[in-house]
Amino acid sequence: MSSLFNLEGKNCLVTGASKGMGKAMALALAEHGANVVISSRKQDQLEETANEINKQVGVQNIVPVAANAGRKEDLNQLVQETNRAIGKIDVLIGNAGVNPHYGPMSDISDEAYDKTMATNVKSNHWLCQMVAPDMISRGGGSIMITSSVGAFEPSLHLGAYAISKLAVIGLVRNLAAEYGPQNIRVNAICPAIIKTDFAKALWDDDTKAKEAISKIPLGRLGEPEDLQGLAVFLASNASSYITGQAMTVCGGGYMWR
Repeated sequence: MSSLFNLEGKNCLVTGASKGMGKAMALALAEHGANVVISSRKQDQLEETANEINKQVGVQNIVPVAANAGRKEDLNQLVQETNRAIGKIDVLIGNAGVNPHYGPMSDISDEAYDKTMATNVKSNHWLCQMVAPDMISRGGGSIMITSSVGAFEPSLHLGAYAISKLAVIGLVRNLAAEYGPQNIRVNAICPAIIKTDFAKALWDDDTKAKEAISKIPLGRLGEPEDLQGLAVFLASNASSYITGQAMTVCGGGYMWR
């Protein structure tokens, strides 16, 4: 059997992973043999998710560690706890993100703008700084940061969020160039509308959903499970020559980007 997508022996950290896309990606990594620390703000939700995935996979390879992705001290503690729980990190998925403002940029408060940029961009920069030494010591690694197709166009309602996700792609490309010589690959995952609680305002309305679907060749909105294959691919040796890319998961709706 091919070992192309085999993740046995790989140690992974996934933020924003108590539900939605992060949970789905963590499950896929575990199903392919990885040890995975999942993180979000609430320990009780994480423990519920960890128990669910461990039961589904049949082995105890999911470890829950709570952390606030917007706090540097929390992220530092998260990396230390990950090292203690499963070892040095081979794969990082920075999936945690926020969108505290829905509306025009002219109405956004300084606090909401700063929170958006800090959590979606700066915290991932911090996290990459923290995990890169682990990856270098192990001969390489893979970093994925969740961006969005919102990075590719302006928005009248999600402007600051879109700006932050475009900045994520910039961060990814710079880190890909910087860490490439150490065999660390860095890529952005860019989902379109995925049916999660986080994106509920964009799909939990028949009119909005039908309008969005009309522009998607595959004729449906995305599900969290649609991120699983890409996460495993980018974590595995199957993507050993892919770095610095912004990879869309969009049903074809953004095929020209």
